[in-house]
Amino acid sequence: MGASHAQCSAVLCVIGARRLIVVAALASAALAAGAAAFAAAAYGLLGREAPDFGLHAVAGSNVRLSEYRGEVVVLSFWGSRCAPCRTQLAALDKSLRTYQSAGLRVFGINVDDDQARALEFAKSQSVGFPLLLDPEKSVSRRYGIDNLPMTLLVDRSGIVRYAHRDYSGKEDTLYLNELRALLNE
Repeated sequence: MGASHAQCSAVLCVIGARRLIVVAALASAALAAGAAAFAAAAYGLLGREAPDFGLHAVAGSNVRLSEYRGEVVVLSFWGSRCAPCRTQLAALDKSLRTYQSAGLRVFGINVDDDQARALEFAKSQSVGFPLLLDPEKSVSRRYGIDNLPMTLLVDRSGIVRYAHRDYSGKEDTLYLNELRALLNE
């Protein structure tokens, strides 16, 4: 009876451990979703029209946001001293290459105080989208940028639909799902 009882205890232990892992995974997912919802909910432009702007591009022509109405637009605010910004710009470039034919446009907006450093950083990036300069930070202020990188997804009607503060590769799936939903509208 002792061996049988030990076997049952071992089986119950394994079942209990599996349940604990499932519960922990669900709790972690719920916390991540809650944190994303909180971050997005705290952003004042969600559900509102994206403020129009015109900015100089580091290379190519200048950009006016209103000229891209009818397309899904990603605005990524970045700084040259922001390590996650570099990684995010590369990830956004990959998204652009994948979804440009579906109507995606991406713009990186620099918020550096030191424009020489911003230009140097921008020229070192090999991305297929315009990197814009906001030397007076007027666009950054209108958009309420409070963290770098900060990424906004604007729908085809010009409404800010999603906001992401900071960047982590862990959020790529959520970001891509939001992006696909907007492209499919």
